[in-house]
Amino acid sequence: MVKSRSDLYREYNNWSFADLHQQECMLADRPRMAFYHAAIERHIKQGDRVIDLGTGTGILAAFASRAGAAKVYAIDHSEILNHAKALAVENGISRVDFVAEHSADFRLEERVDVIVHEQMGDFLFDEAMVPNVCDLRDRLLKPGGLILPSRFEFFCEPVQLNAQRRVPFIWELNVHGFDYSSMKKSQPGELDYYRMASCDLSVVDCFLGNPKAGLSFDLHTVNQQKLGKKIQFDREVTVAGQLDGLAVYMETQVDEDLHLSSSPMYEGRAPHWGFRILRLEQLQVSVGDWLQVILEVEDWSDPDTWQWSAEKKLVD
Repeated sequence: MVKSRSDLYREYNNWSFADLHQQECMLADRPRMAFYHAAIERHIKQGDRVIDLGTGTGILAAFASRAGAAKVYAIDHSEILNHAKALAVENGISRVDFVAEHSADFRLEERVDVIVHEQMGDFLFDEAMVPNVCDLRDRLLKPGGLILPSRFEFFCEPVQLNAQRRVPFIWELNVHGFDYSSMKKSQPGELDYYRMASCDLSVVDCFLGNPKAGLSFDLHTVNQQKLGKKIQFDREVTVAGQLDGLAVYMETQVDEDLHLSSSPMYEGRAPHWGFRILRLEQLQVSVGDWLQVILEVEDWSDPDTWQWSAEKKLVD
């Protein structure tokens, strides 16, 4: 039997998030952990009933319990849950029920006050945040209940890469007179070839314009249909240089002074998230030029269905 993409994704999650190095990277991410600790301390009240979606080692469930939650349902379908249970005992964490199943299969007789999650992937949507959180919201969150975090911005910004780190498409290369342009006829079919991942702040040299979110939404009200299937915007070039690709990153905010970012140009970024570069053929741009950026998707949670472009736009 051919497995569905959702089944394959569940299997991948079970393997990936049971990996202790993956957990180390998340727990050692100081901006990430400070953001969640502050959000939970500020917004979970005495007596709240809480779902922690994708609990991992149980750290957010522990924060919620210590903040006064009457009950925390810590859900995870990977083997990391065995460690979470032991760690809760060793750290004196009480009022937490650890649930070893996918959130779609989780049932409760009484709705909860708060859903806490960290379902953001490098592409923001690639850990099925919207369908998973919205499913719990619709079935198990009280009217007026809280999702932490809920407000998100998705960015897809034209960038110039560091000249020392830039890797052009092979057909763009000319190495001491050896011309590779004929290779364009043999462009790879593997979709990963057209994307690049990094956590290294030295990879991106600069944004070519002033960043502005291509998509903004709130998990209290959004669903997959409201996201749409296309982002299109014009960006004025404010820095002359070379367009090498589109940097995909996210920002989320809980309070006016409490936000989290994976921007490649922000030194305080949460470092365990990689930003992604959607590669483009090199294009020289000047200050005052306008770029038209288009991102079309079939499935937000599957970057293999994404298609993108950025071209100079003629203006009067």
